[in-house]
Amino acid sequence: MSDLQAKKIINISTGRSMGNIIDADIKENGTVEGLIIEQNKNFFSLNRESDARIYWNDITKIGEDVILVKKD
Repeated sequence: MSDLQAKKIINISTGRSMGNIIDADIKENGTVEGLIIEQNKNFFSLNRESDARIYWNDITKIGEDVILVKKD
């Protein structure tokens, strides 16, 4: 998990950074359902309601430095 947290998350549809991984959504059987990210914050949005989920199926590539996600 710490290896994944060090990677940047890039939305390949927009080319923008999506935020940082803060947790994983894991089923009771140990299967990873998705990743919870803290979206990029600015001065006006400092609340936790902006946390988002990336489903495992949305991940197209996990590289050495980045995780590429296709999300509209």
